[in-house]
Amino acid sequence: MQFNLNKSIEILEKTPAILETYLTELSDEWLFINEGENTWNPYDIVGHLIFGEKTDWIVRIKIILSKSESKIFEPFDRFAQLNEDQNIPISQLLKTFSKLRRQNLEELKSLNISESDLNLTGIHPEFREVTLKELIATWAVHDLGHIAQISRVMAKQYKEEVGPWINYLGILK
Repeated sequence: MQFNLNKSIEILEKTPAILETYLTELSDEWLFINEGENTWNPYDIVGHLIFGEKTDWIVRIKIILSKSESKIFEPFDRFAQLNEDQNIPISQLLKTFSKLRRQNLEELKSLNISESDLNLTGIHPEFREVTLKELIATWAVHDLGHIAQISRVMAKQYKEEVGPWINYLGILK
């Protein structure tokens, strides 16, 4: 599929509802279990998504679209959520994520991005020059990747319990 801003927004709009449906009212065993040392659990992933909404996607989009000569992105702390209060209920985190995402998408739509704008560039601290199109596509795929990660982390909790069906459950391999 070729990049399309509206198709990307379709994914970005759905993510909060998917996560709310998926994670609300789950027991702590589902929310706080991970895949081992130095891996994230579903709670951590929601925290990571919140931090991205606050400091990454829209901030970088606005840098690319700005008239400034400096288009350099600040490094993104991919682990910042681990330093946040870990006692906030998941329902509150999900509401925060939903609110921030809604605000960011309203702002994205208000920017009236043109086809030519999609080729504008910014400077990523690791990748160097990146386009606006690549950044927005990454935002959508980032959501999908973390939804899949949550599913994988949760599925692996029953890896030993599924018996011979493990051969048909690719998510467990």
